[in-house]
Amino acid sequence: MVQTTDFFYPLVEDPYLMGRIACCNVLSDLYAVGADTCDNMLMLLGVPTDMQQAHRDIVVPLMIGGFRDQAALAGCNVTGGQTVLNPWMIIGGVATCVTDSDDLVMPDGAVAGDVLILTKPLGTQLAVNLKQWFTKKDPKWLPKILQVSSEEEVNRIYRSAKYFMSRLNMIGAQLMKEYNAHGATDVTGFGLTGHANNLAKSQKSTVSFVFNNLPMIKGANRIDDQIGSPFKLSSGRSAETSGGLLICMDRENAKSFTQEFQRRAGHPCWIVGVVHQSDERSASIIDQHRVIEVDIEPSMQMQDAAELKNNASVSVAGDS
Repeated sequence: MVQTTDFFYPLVEDPYLMGRIACCNVLSDLYAVGADTCDNMLMLLGVPTDMQQAHRDIVVPLMIGGFRDQAALAGCNVTGGQTVLNPWMIIGGVATCVTDSDDLVMPDGAVAGDVLILTKPLGTQLAVNLKQWFTKKDPKWLPKILQVSSEEEVNRIYRSAKYFMSRLNMIGAQLMKEYNAHGATDVTGFGLTGHANNLAKSQKSTVSFVFNNLPMIKGANRIDDQIGSPFKLSSGRSAETSGGLLICMDRENAKSFTQEFQRRAGHPCWIVGVVHQSDERSASIIDQHRVIEVDIEPSMQMQDAAELKNNASVSVAGDS
């Protein structure tokens, strides 16, 4: 049995989308070990004590609906959970998968010569904070942002972040098994290098991970650098929400993996580094690394909307 739990605070203004993101975030720990099915989900919800009842009646059903619909996209039902009054709004859940251990990708098989693949770009935390600082007219950060960017660019970065945060890592988990991955982790609160360090220390072989490419939401790295690097994106230390999978894989399989991933997921993934023999068991980024700027395309947004529409149709049919 594989089981995980996670929860966090809202970071987008749309409660339905927040429910979707929260569900993705919970499921990613299953996907990181190749558990591409979820047998049961529970939802954890904390409702603020000072939220007016009229607002609760709108916000809470939307968050629950987003979480439930995203779980259905993953082929899983939310069968229960717990709702409590809390000083702050929180949302999360518990995901459980029962499977044969041979169907899992254990996170300890990387060997020297493997490549590293990342399935989502970096920059989500910067994106949501830029949006919040603009909305709240933050006296510290807004003047700095306006010197180097615009509201239009901030909104575009925010749209890209919302798209990627609300994408399941399920396809990555499926392909990990098809292409014989040697281990993986999801990239969330510890940032890229934080999670990569933990993964390197878990390997049976004495190896280190070296990154030479960093895919980032278009514009995010430039803004972070120009406002003083509060998120440290270029050093891989920025926290991510519902980030991608970082996968170790034989070089010969990597190209086919990336091609098949783009075909199924509708957006690219990237070879971002290599695994070296090393007693340090650490992760690092080369000084002259390449930043790959990533932007969502209209076709990607249309695919996302179509998936949700089809899923809603299935849900309605199943409830009738």
